[in-house]
Amino acid sequence: MTKLIELIVNGVATGAVYALIALGFVVIFKATEVVNFAHASLLLIGGYVVAETHDDFGFWGALVLGVLVAATIGGIVEFAVIRRARVLDQAVVAIATIGIDIVLTSELTRRIGTDTLALGDPWGDHLVHLGSVTIPATRIAALLAAGTLIGIFLLAFKYTAWGVSMRAVAEDSETAALMGIRLGRVSIGAWAVAGGLAAVAAVFLTVFPTPGLDRTTSYAALKAFPAAILGGLDSTTGALAGGLIVGLTESLMTGYQNDLVFLGRGIGDVAPYAVMVLVLLWRPAGLFGTRETARV
Repeated sequence: MTKLIELIVNGVATGAVYALIALGFVVIFKATEVVNFAHASLLLIGGYVVAETHDDFGFWGALVLGVLVAATIGGIVEFAVIRRARVLDQAVVAIATIGIDIVLTSELTRRIGTDTLALGDPWGDHLVHLGSVTIPATRIAALLAAGTLIGIFLLAFKYTAWGVSMRAVAEDSETAALMGIRLGRVSIGAWAVAGGLAAVAAVFLTVFPTPGLDRTTSYAALKAFPAAILGGLDSTTGALAGGLIVGLTESLMTGYQNDLVFLGRGIGDVAPYAVMVLVLLWRPAGLFGTRETARV
């Protein structure tokens, strides 16, 4: 029972971090109808800036700088590429983001090399003991930070002018433009927010018990992608639910993989994608995604 509780807590904490990344996918898709495959590089940029600057600015200063840099890079990508793409098919723009991701990730992996970078977080390898249950302090910090950021975002999405504009654009971009909403401002804001959230997620994905940030850290975004898809790519609530589902699935499957040898080693890495496929077979738009209707 102790092991199960530890796996559930770790899974929920990791799932909350995945939800931050998935939320970035969803925000950009709602604003531009583009699936942003460059999100992995934004995550790596944010983590790299924190790792390189925490000695000079302290962890919290480096974290703020990492968020600002990732948000700025996201805004530059939107302004320089997405806004100027004169194509009707958004799939073409999505393919362009793959190219952007390759360019940015290649440069970052060149800089990182084979090193594993520490981020200078204040929690270190401290463990919290709750009875017989032992939980890394970083997991608790991740859960609290992710929960706070997601809560702030949802409130802003519902009550601020930017959030109202975002919802209007997601509902009908042409009508929103006719009502005076500046689509470019909404779009660049979405990319900046997504970059900032990815930077925070990078920190909690690379602190203890993970050794640190390396050139494979961006692969974490690939785990968050199933979270966005199975939750519904146009649903902020779905991003949260999808992240928790993926985090719990990965944690439980990894923790009990010795009892599931018949499924093969490394089942924890594959399980989120299997869950995504099963959900899409049942609900093609995802758990909370909007179903499109068409006249036949």
